[in-house]
Amino acid sequence: MEIKDNAFSRQYEATTTQGLVSVEYSFQEKKLFLTKINTPEGFDNEDFLNEFLKSILENAIEKKWKVVPILPRIVAFFKKNPIYKELLPPGIRL
Repeated sequence: MEIKDNAFSRQYEATTTQGLVSVEYSFQEKKLFLTKINTPEGFDNEDFLNEFLKSILENAIEKKWKVVPILPRIVAFFKKNPIYKELLPPGIRL
């Protein structure tokens, strides 16, 4: 999956057949705060979203960033994929 980091809009983007899917973020002190998921109307492809989130987290691993999930949907992803819990900053528990 090809993702684009649109730094100007502060979001990661991926294109699907239904349109643009994005995950908004903010960045502070080597921490990536994932704040919102935007999908086209009627989009319900959970597998695509899971792969999209995995790609974002792999990017964070490469850059040695910690990740703070703000959105409950992203918190649920971390709970289902404990392999990524190492990305959480100290003191954050899900």
